[in-house]
Amino acid sequence: MDATERVSPAGSGSVAAGPARSGSVAAGPAGSVPVTAGPAGAGRRGGRALGLALACHPGPALAVTSLACALALGSGLGGALSALVTAAVLTGQLSVGWCNDAYDARRDARAGRRGKPAADGTVGAGAAWAAATVALAVCVPLSLACGTLAGTVHLAAVAAAWLYNLRLKATALSWLPYVAGFGALPAAVALSLPGGPAPRWWTVAAGALLGFAAHLADTLPDIAVDRAAGIRGLPHRLGDTGTRLLLPLPLLGATSVLAVGPPGPVDAGGAAALVLAGAAALAGPALGRRWRKAALVGAVAVATVDLALLLVRGVAAG
Repeated sequence: MDATERVSPAGSGSVAAGPARSGSVAAGPAGSVPVTAGPAGAGRRGGRALGLALACHPGPALAVTSLACALALGSGLGGALSALVTAAVLTGQLSVGWCNDAYDARRDARAGRRGKPAADGTVGAGAAWAAATVALAVCVPLSLACGTLAGTVHLAAVAAAWLYNLRLKATALSWLPYVAGFGALPAAVALSLPGGPAPRWWTVAAGALLGFAAHLADTLPDIAVDRAAGIRGLPHRLGDTGTRLLLPLPLLGATSVLAVGPPGPVDAGGAAALVLAGAAALAGPALGRRWRKAALVGAVAVATVDLALLLVRGVAAG
């Protein structure tokens, strides 16, 4: 849900681009910035199609969508309804990714960031805006088809991710859309079940904590580059050292909530999850100075452990 700039807050979307080149100017909606067209040959149909596919942040979009699919199937939604939930999440993630690339195109080009098609001219910013709008338009009926309340929760998460792209990414509240998006994911899945049962509080709390951690881990490798581009989100204000020190806390918190939240004593599975998550949460930031993606890999490892716990314990109140 969103998925972000990198990992989308709705689980987001998530990362990265190259300098713009001379050529025609692509227009976007109000608040966006123009970006110059790409090099010769970039306008060919195949190049544009590939650029548009890459501009949606496919890695984070597929990761969040896969998580939603696993939660839906594990919760007993059945094949048809699980497919509907998955499609709703996917279209929401696509809209967030395209919105991010289009809105940040000129800023990314000025910063010399590589891998962002709307910034290096592989695809026009206008085309990315159009794709984001279409994906969002499709997301609305798909979400509401899962149930009015479930759909509203999911669409609120998608709206939070768009707000991150358009405003909150460069502020001290950059973490908020991630918390809202990841927390909404198990809630939307639970509310999609027959009868719309309330989600279990610990699943929502764990999702929110993982969202906070995802924002820290995903931003950590690019703090210096982001600062140069004028982005001053929470991790940028904390700095490299502060972000590294803070990151293990929400990761361990998410696993702890899942392990101790359900009634009764902590079982062997919960204890094992705490040990594994603790090792991954601490190792990722510790290795980050040698491998720039170590913190993100550690966060993904913890999320995998937590997903296993979620599938075992369920997302809805019994």
